[in-house]
Amino acid sequence: MTVTQLRPVADTPVSATRPDVSIFARAMGSDFHRLHPRMQERFGVNATDRRACVGRGVMDEVWRGRPVVAPFLRLGARRNLLFPETGRGIPFTIENYPYLDDHGRETVTFVRTFEVAPGRRRRFDATMVLDSSRGPGRDVVVDYLGTHQHVAADLALSVDDAVPGGGGLRIESSVMRLHEGPVSLRMHPLVCGRAVVREHWDQSEQCYRIRVEVRHDVVGPVFGYHGRFTTTFVDASTVPAAVRPYREQTRV
Repeated sequence: MTVTQLRPVADTPVSATRPDVSIFARAMGSDFHRLHPRMQERFGVNATDRRACVGRGVMDEVWRGRPVVAPFLRLGARRNLLFPETGRGIPFTIENYPYLDDHGRETVTFVRTFEVAPGRRRRFDATMVLDSSRGPGRDVVVDYLGTHQHVAADLALSVDDAVPGGGGLRIESSVMRLHEGPVSLRMHPLVCGRAVVREHWDQSEQCYRIRVEVRHDVVGPVFGYHGRFTTTFVDASTVPAAVRPYREQTRV
């Protein structure tokens, strides 16, 4: 696995109007510069630079919660939203392509592929956009889940200094909404789970480490995985159709 040469990241104010600044930098403001430089590099991809970040590695464990969650995970797998398989030492790929969607919004793909068994893959797809409609200084990254962007979740981004070396990124989902046909509604917390993603750069091993956990207020742990990966940066002048959603949703 190869780690590309790190480009210097200038410690300058982040402007919400600059098209060459990533959606994550715009949402985090000055806190973005508190991330480890490798994290700034990875989450700094934007459509203007036309560079995508592709990570490859191994998940030490992919797990699921109590048996009651399995039917919901199988249902989610139909639209590349969670899946029921579990295992250890699972090969993993994550593709982060920045592009302008058909509505002119800067978008970043988070397409995660897990080789859960020989000849069998599962995907966990998401696309993220920046919602700037909530007032000055209230830019929020919205995470569209699945292949059809039918579930949208607000994300809270913060610097995670509890990880070794500090400068990690913590992503926590909060309000979730369902957009399906004419239906558009806020989902009750008892219907949906909450996800926490923690990612950081491991200086000693020269790799990224990630830990994801989805929990439900009633049934407890639902799904998660943790492991490591390294990255390469590739040309994103043309975004592969395979990483884009089948349908783009205008409602956030």
